[in-house]
Amino acid sequence: MESLGLWHAVILGVLEGLTEFLPVSSTGHLIIAEDAMGVNDARGKVFAIFIQLGAILAVCVAYRAKLFEVAGGLLGGDASARRFLVNVLIAFLPAMAFGFLLHGLIKTHLFSPLTVAVALIIGGVIIIWVEARPRQPRVRDVDDMTWLDALKVGLCQCVALFPGASRAGSTIIGGMLVGLSRETATRFSFFLAMPTMAAAVTYDLYKNAAILSWDDAGVFAAGFVAAFITALVTVQALLAYVSKHSFTPFGWYRIVLGCVVLWYFW
Repeated sequence: MESLGLWHAVILGVLEGLTEFLPVSSTGHLIIAEDAMGVNDARGKVFAIFIQLGAILAVCVAYRAKLFEVAGGLLGGDASARRFLVNVLIAFLPAMAFGFLLHGLIKTHLFSPLTVAVALIIGGVIIIWVEARPRQPRVRDVDDMTWLDALKVGLCQCVALFPGASRAGSTIIGGMLVGLSRETATRFSFFLAMPTMAAAVTYDLYKNAAILSWDDAGVFAAGFVAAFITALVTVQALLAYVSKHSFTPFGWYRIVLGCVVLWYFW
């Protein structure tokens, strides 16, 4: 088992930033990368959790104007700001509840290359199917979403509790299925990522606090910065991409990656 070093941290951080907000499963990519580099021990797994904080911060920075707008609206009693916040909280609650109840089961029995590969392939097929269906989006802006729209997206996010399903994929494609435009589903997925990922990462780090050491600070910081910078670029690039293209290529990519995972581990 090779020790997690600085170059490992940077590579894994870049990989996290590139894949966290795309519908391709960052988990699947990190499992392969950590195993290939020989850093898939307990410390490596905690590192993979920690660097998600960099990706979360990237979304907060990218959407700081909207966050300040909502905060100011809440202080001023603006109804649209209050509705937006309520919708995000409603969408967040299902995954929080099921994640808390099923955390041990998921980590013990579902976190394996086989389950990740199967989820990647099935998710890829679903993406291709959804994009091939004729659709007439009903909601074209996150501020026009109802609480029921938010709840449906939140229930779709619960699928991402299955390793390899992809949180971004579940919320974006799920949002499209319930009537959101591709751009709206993508933006809401970003906003929903903030409380969802923050809660999940905080809980995981709390459960693994005994593994953390100040000796790892430099390596963890390098991965954090790499994930932040890469995620910031990826978020902005993805919005530009979805305004003109479909997610079908990502569906095919997931299928190929799932087959690679199966081949690599078996």
